[in-house]
Amino acid sequence: MNRTKGMNPMDHTNHDTRVLTSIRLIRLAVATTVVMIAVGAHAAPTPTSTEAELIAILQGDGPEADKALACKFAAVNGSRAAVPAVAPLLRNPRLASWARIALEAIPGDEAAAALREATGTLDSRLLTGVIASLGVRGDAAAVPLLAGKLAAEDAEVAAAAAWSLGRIATPEAGLLLAGALEKAASPARLDAVAEAAVLCAANLHAAGKGEEAVALYGVVRAADVSEQRRAEAIRGTIIAKGREGIPLLVETLASPTKRLANMAVFTARDLGRGDAADATLAAEVDSALLKVIDGAIDAASGGNAVPRAVLLIDVLAERNAGGAREPVVAALTRMLSAPNPKPLRLAAIEALGRAGDAAVVGPLLIAAADEDPGIADTARAAVASLPGAAVDREIVARLQGADAKILPVLVELVGRRRIAAVAALLPLASHPEEKVRTATIVALGPTVDLANLDVLVAAATAPKSPGEGEAARTAVREASVRMPDRDGCAGKLATALEKAPAEAKVMLLDVIGEVGGTKAVETMATVARSGDEALEDAATRLLGKWMTADAAPVLLGLATAEPGGKFKTRALRGYIRIARQFVLPDGERAEMCRKVLAVAQEDADRKAVLEILVRYPSGATLAVAEEAAKMPGLEAEATKAANEIRAKVQPAKKAG
Repeated sequence: MNRTKGMNPMDHTNHDTRVLTSIRLIRLAVATTVVMIAVGAHAAPTPTSTEAELIAILQGDGPEADKALACKFAAVNGSRAAVPAVAPLLRNPRLASWARIALEAIPGDEAAAALREATGTLDSRLLTGVIASLGVRGDAAAVPLLAGKLAAEDAEVAAAAAWSLGRIATPEAGLLLAGALEKAASPARLDAVAEAAVLCAANLHAAGKGEEAVALYGVVRAADVSEQRRAEAIRGTIIAKGREGIPLLVETLASPTKRLANMAVFTARDLGRGDAADATLAAEVDSALLKVIDGAIDAASGGNAVPRAVLLIDVLAERNAGGAREPVVAALTRMLSAPNPKPLRLAAIEALGRAGDAAVVGPLLIAAADEDPGIADTARAAVASLPGAAVDREIVARLQGADAKILPVLVELVGRRRIAAVAALLPLASHPEEKVRTATIVALGPTVDLANLDVLVAAATAPKSPGEGEAARTAVREASVRMPDRDGCAGKLATALEKAPAEAKVMLLDVIGEVGGTKAVETMATVARSGDEALEDAATRLLGKWMTADAAPVLLGLATAEPGGKFKTRALRGYIRIARQFVLPDGERAEMCRKVLAVAQEDADRKAVLEILVRYPSGATLAVAEEAAKMPGLEAEATKAANEIRAKVQPAKKAG
């Protein structure tokens, strides 16, 4: 449809003029944009900028900060098309590092060629940076020109060339570094080349060129390099040679030089671990470690022999954690007994605890019965830490027929490992040896079930010795608080309470209080009215710190009982505590406060109630405060409390 139809001539003319003007403005805007790009008047680069936009920024006259960002984004988004825009910035001291970031990442030989070309026009730090970038790219084509920089007068340039050859790591690069080691003019240059040679050898080995790697490591080891570089070369040689490197590992583990020995230890931790294909290698490394340990044991009078053996035993345990090979277990087992030095025995025990299984229970139990408490305690802890149900079965099986010396150790381990072996333990609770009985009681604490709790209760209420009684009281508490059936447990304890001697009743009440639950509250209520002052004292004390609100009715009943008891005030304050501290519905809390005000005889208790009302402002607590304002002697303080509550409640109502 002709949108101009029906227009008057003037309107038509005006329309054409407006269209023409719009076209001219669009052309002007486009021309202006082109000019702005040409002179660098552009928006700052962003991660979403296109490569063309980044190139325009790099070639324009904009701020150097924008060009730096453009280089950064070109490292992600750039292609060979960006190289001509980035390369000139290598000559700018402020932007050279940013340009290298891009050229290190842009794919294709164009970026690498730009870096190689720049080495012929730069010097000093700018040249050093470009050489390093060639190493980052792993540019094998740069090897010939890097060879010419190895002997540069500028030490930083020479060091960068060596490092880059180490990163590029072709066989040719390795030969160049080997030659440079022989020609280095100063210790500093020698160390830099040696570091690069170690790097090159490691990369050669990773690339599957093991022979070239070993040869280059050998050149480093033969050169007059620092101890650190020699240690690195030894480690690399051992790893690269694998099984054939074990003699060197053994030699270095025994080195009198601490740095070399430590490097060997570090190497032994890793060699042949974690790969089923390396099982044979792993076994041979373990054998090598044991050989050095045996040598240290033979030379135990030497100053560092035992500490070194202890360190190697730790390495052996780490290598075999979760299941040691049989020769390792056998060797460690031999180390458990005297006359081996105690530090060595302790290390072997700990190693078996980390790397053993059910097969090491026997040897460790012998150590667990040692007369030296340090040896015995360490061995028990080692058995306790052994993983697996097979270890549990082994311990329980040994209970039958064990002598009085080892039996307490076995029983203790049942408890420490929380083995479900109550049936095996129960007969031992009446063993003629007190050590066995006491150990059994302790072990039943974490293992006994509700059906057999009576055994512990009997030992706690009628102990055969003070030590046994103390152990039983602790065990009863431990067993009771972990029972899932709280009311069943409290009921069993309440039954025992009725028959227990007087000196044991308070102890049982304390345990019932820790168990808690409905039956426990009922028991406390009964005992608190028993007429036995000592038990009433204990029951009201426990109810006063009860951790659930179901004690409130009992406490109020005790506080209002007739005739008045000695502990009425304590009961009332326990009731007030529940009203103050527990999470309760507003109405329930207010009603509790109302009941206290009705029976409280002391000002301190009534003031405590007013504080509760103010602390929990609501319509219900306001009503109680207003009632209290009419009570003789409480008018002023209750009125003040009511006003405070009203001030808090009314704004909330308005806001609602």
